[in-house]
Amino acid sequence: MVQFYSPNRRSVNRGIISVTADNLDAQGQGIARHQGKTIFISGLLPGEQAQIQLTEEKRQFAKAKVVKRLSDSPYRVAPRCPHVKVCGGCQQQHVASELQANTKADVLEHLIQRETGIDISAHPIIHSPEYGYRRRARLGLQYHAKQRTLLMGFRQSQTNDVVNIRHCSVMRPELERLLQPLSQCLNSLNAVKRLGHVELVLADNGPLIVLRHLDPLKPEDRETLRTFSVQQSVAVYLAGDEKSLAPLLAEQPEPWYQVAGVKLVFSPRDFIQVNDEVNQQMVSQALAWLDLQPTDRVLDLFCGMGNFTLPIANKVQAAVGVEGVAALVASGQYNARLNQLNNVDFFHENLEADIHQQPWAVQGFNKVLLDPARAGAAGVMAHIVKLAPEKVVYVSCNPTTLARDSKVLLEAGYHLVSVRMLDMFPHTRHLESMALFSREPMTIE
Repeated sequence: MVQFYSPNRRSVNRGIISVTADNLDAQGQGIARHQGKTIFISGLLPGEQAQIQLTEEKRQFAKAKVVKRLSDSPYRVAPRCPHVKVCGGCQQQHVASELQANTKADVLEHLIQRETGIDISAHPIIHSPEYGYRRRARLGLQYHAKQRTLLMGFRQSQTNDVVNIRHCSVMRPELERLLQPLSQCLNSLNAVKRLGHVELVLADNGPLIVLRHLDPLKPEDRETLRTFSVQQSVAVYLAGDEKSLAPLLAEQPEPWYQVAGVKLVFSPRDFIQVNDEVNQQMVSQALAWLDLQPTDRVLDLFCGMGNFTLPIANKVQAAVGVEGVAALVASGQYNARLNQLNNVDFFHENLEADIHQQPWAVQGFNKVLLDPARAGAAGVMAHIVKLAPEKVVYVSCNPTTLARDSKVLLEAGYHLVSVRMLDMFPHTRHLESMALFSREPMTIE
């Protein structure tokens, strides 16, 4: 067989190398140097020595696995979760929470400095409880024919296989206690082989589950779920497809949560922040940074169901929220009426399209908040500059796009006043952040 030369094909040295990690990246991988090359090593902490074997090698860097760890860092801790070695949900339970958070803050500072040239601290950090913080979780369901068992859990790392979990230490305890009885209930259904996934959500007025089923449920299955609902004091919603959603019991109350003195009713499928404690701190920080006054007109872009918009409207002359998902806009409008806020408007608009002719875009605003998805807000940054607000608060789930979009404001003469790292998802690689920009130089106390 003829073989063609590929310049990108590189052989991997499978020999054993001894290294000492000198840093940690945001993914929780140890960073070591060997013969001038940076090596990323899963499971190794700064200061630890290990014998490693390369698993992937590029021109500039390599990846490796630990063959034998020769020393332990004082920041190495025993994971609380019994599934940590196989479950893909958490990657950093072996790392002390202090090191996790500080590493993410360092990564954020480095990205901003690299992209903008500004050396700014991401401290103090907005911290989370180390465990028991998730108020929402989506679990895969996978029927195992040989074992005649429905597996319920998160996906195994780097596979589509479901890890059958009975405990999850990052879930709120009110949700974790449901795992075993819920698994028993679902395994007893006639439709056990035709279930898609299940979502667990903790509202301020109690827990709920959303069950995705692929075929119509038989009356006996509905009765089994009713019994589970009553015995476990949990609301149950049924989703026969990706669009339909119906409460199992007609008398189930609407789920809601409170933030900054505002009550937000939501649909079980609406996006809400997973970490309630960090969300409370994040909204409070945003309101403080905006320094809201009764005469302000505030624009909230990528507003969702009004997590920021409605608390802002409670303090200003007028607030406008713009969001691309129609269901979230409807929830925002409903909650504005519920909270008797008549000074707020919500618009359903595509913020990736030409926004200049959209109805909200011709209004004047003196302060702006935006909370885009991972892709960032490239499509609206020029318009924000055109509005010339006094202050801009940018909430981000991707530090790379935050750093990129920051340059538009900086080039327009804005000052980067403050940055915070939000420890929204402890034990994972996810990094949330927020930044304050001001048209005039200012300092934060």
